[in-house]
Amino acid sequence: MRPITVSVGPLSTASANNIALSQTPSAAGALTLNGSLVPTTGPEAGTAQLDNPRRILITTADTTTKFTIVGETPTGASLTESFLVSAGSTYSALDYAEVTAITVNQGTTAAVTVGTNGIASTPWARMDEWANTQVSMQFDVVGTANYTVQSTLDDPNSPTNPVLPSAVNWVNTNDANLVNATSTLQGNYLFSPTFIRVLLNSGSGSVTATLAQANVANL
Repeated sequence: MRPITVSVGPLSTASANNIALSQTPSAAGALTLNGSLVPTTGPEAGTAQLDNPRRILITTADTTTKFTIVGETPTGASLTESFLVSAGSTYSALDYAEVTAITVNQGTTAAVTVGTNGIASTPWARMDEWANTQVSMQFDVVGTANYTVQSTLDDPNSPTNPVLPSAVNWVNTNDANLVNATSTLQGNYLFSPTFIRVLLNSGSGSVTATLAQANVANL
């Protein structure tokens, strides 16, 4: 198959309240999106515009309220996920280019802020189950970046066992060189997973992955 190229980063400086400033909702409903990433005029008014697709960070001492994030990918596909916050802050499982709403299922017991951290992932690269199983990979780093290569056998589009995108289980590669890596490297999968992605753990730089799966399988 033709090589697949995906990238992540660079990310602008993280801020814990650049999507929603501190607020304490008294009832179920939507948070006010009023951080620095939220335009107040124009067609995008009231929705957070992220510099690059990245995780959303919710910070609060409330551990009983369910937060639901609604947003979009860079191509306009809808994203949504719900979770509780633990240990003071929790970030989303998905990467958002735009956040259109954040709701709570009840009044919160503590103040809430919503913003960004320094974590993001590449788009998911779908491997071909009809091709040979080996996957050759190269990861090019520009600037400073710490990254981990991950894969999954879960498939949100499975006709028999679909998994919510936010519930997909990602597993670090068993190549230790590609876990918390900081430089340009090559690697491979002997047996291709369903999806491959690169997780940007930290850094102001970017990582570009090129994934090449050998020819169609012999019949």
